[in-house]
Amino acid sequence: MAVNYASKYADKIDERFTLGALTGGAVNQDYDWLGVETVNVYSVPTVAMNDYATTGSNRYGDPSELDNEVQEMKVSQDRSFTFTIDKKSRDDTQMTMEAGAALQRQIDEVIIPEIDTYRLAAICAGAGSTETGTVDATNAYDAFLTVQADLDENKAPQGGRICYCSPSFYKAIKLDDSFTKMGDMATQIAIKGVVGEIDGVPVVKVPSSYLPDGVYFVITNPACTPAPSKLTDYTIHDNPPGISGWLVEGRVRYDAFVLNSKTGAIGVYASA
Repeated sequence: MAVNYASKYADKIDERFTLGALTGGAVNQDYDWLGVETVNVYSVPTVAMNDYATTGSNRYGDPSELDNEVQEMKVSQDRSFTFTIDKKSRDDTQMTMEAGAALQRQIDEVIIPEIDTYRLAAICAGAGSTETGTVDATNAYDAFLTVQADLDENKAPQGGRICYCSPSFYKAIKLDDSFTKMGDMATQIAIKGVVGEIDGVPVVKVPSSYLPDGVYFVITNPACTPAPSKLTDYTIHDNPPGISGWLVEGRVRYDAFVLNSKTGAIGVYASA
């Protein structure tokens, strides 16, 4: 990779914009992966109701053995990066190529967006209901209400819902007369990244690249998605063997899972 050495450049770097972590409100840390890479979760079903009989030996019905299901949640993402900064590169660029700042830039611009994108993909893939169609300024609110109705039919909790949407959907619903006339966009900042709310559901606008292809929005509940961060390890080596300068290395292990018994609390609206 080429390095542009400075004859005389400003000592400030033209930094790219970053969004920070956006999916913290969509996941939970309810399960403990400390010391293990796999957590098994049991889910126990119910049985059907019977008409009570006033005669016979099995008056409550024929008993059946209650079984269970096991969901294995094994952390699969083991990601890393590395780069070097030669002392000449640092000294001849007016100290702008500083290892600590470069590491923070890697975290802000690469690692955090990757984890956010992975989490949203896992959430959408685990959705219990998916509606399809084209969303525009005439039907955006109707699309939102359709997914909300699906969640209601699935007996998903009313509280705790959160919506992640693309900029195109956000634009459409802002222009949808059936929604804007309701005056239900009271802005609040209780969750980082929230740009408003729709019928009491916080809305987080994310770049389209963060969502799976074709997805306009997803409504979820943080109770649905455990998202472990198993390992976060960043190291700056000063003058390591063979390098006059700095070697920066990083490793992150993470994952996101949708609990089998809670898929009904996730709804997606996507293009047909």
